[in-house]
Amino acid sequence: MTAMTLHGYWRSTAAYRVRIALNLKGLAYDQITHDLRTGAQRADAYRRIAPQGLVPALDTGDAILTQSPAILEWLEETHPAPPLLPADPVARAIVRGMAATIACDIHPINNLRVLTTLRRDLAATEEQVTAWIATWIAAGFEALETQIARHGGGFAHGATPTLADCHLVPQVYAAERFAVDLTPWPHLTAAAANARALDAVAAAHPDRQPDADA
Repeated sequence: MTAMTLHGYWRSTAAYRVRIALNLKGLAYDQITHDLRTGAQRADAYRRIAPQGLVPALDTGDAILTQSPAILEWLEETHPAPPLLPADPVARAIVRGMAATIACDIHPINNLRVLTTLRRDLAATEEQVTAWIATWIAAGFEALETQIARHGGGFAHGATPTLADCHLVPQVYAAERFAVDLTPWPHLTAAAANARALDAVAAAHPDRQPDADA
């Protein structure tokens, strides 16, 4: 089987999600980097692959997939073992909702495009940008803390990693990058720590990627 190719960037939390899922499922993949700091993702050659000019994109060998939630769902459908969604339909919906809290409500308003706009068009200071980031992480993490306390069993949902953990671990990494105090959310941080302790998840860490800064 031809290895898949992940177009990403070492510090992209969306690409980080996909690396975690690929690793948890034991799938081989190559990586091509597009440095978001230099705008490489907006190059014409990459836009022919991913028209939005965003990472990640996954070349499966048969198709190019974009948007990390869709990529994760495809991986679950085409490589179901080990499962990253529970068997019970209600539990599956809960996991998807937890993932969406991050993918839809935290990450999009804290991504590089938005932060650049805050700095460039609204003349926001770095202190204001950092406060903006912390505000939206805290709002999402407050809700996730309640859900993990209710549904967690070592991981974000249950006793095995799910798509919720694929989203949670990178978002905790982002929170740490911006010095967000995580102490108000002990269930969330414990679940993230348990996921990070897995070899497959640890191997997906940004610092361990071939394009990471020295």
